Amino acid sequence: MNFLSKLDDIIAERKESLPTDSYTTTLFQQGVDRICRKVGEEAGEVIVAAKNNDPKELTDEVSDLLFHLMVLLHNQGLSLTDVSANLEQRHQ
Repeated sequence: MNFLSKLDDIIAERKESLPTDSYTTTLFQQGVDRICRKVGEEAGEVIVAAKNNDPKELTDEVSDLLFHLMVLLHNQGLSLTDVSANLEQRHQ
């Protein structure tokens, strides 16, 4: 789980610095509509992978979905830390 925290930091840094050779930068520049489309696309691919009962495919697609969700969170001024805190609060 430590890598998710590191990835969250990387996404935050890319939002701030917008390096020109970064896919994440492209997403931020294209805006919330594009990011939301990617989240929806990846969610559909997760469903297909689960229905295919293919663990490798499912792992790949969930990874893509989680990444795009994290980009969406940062685009909206939130982070994975905010989601984690919310989940923790719900389960107290």
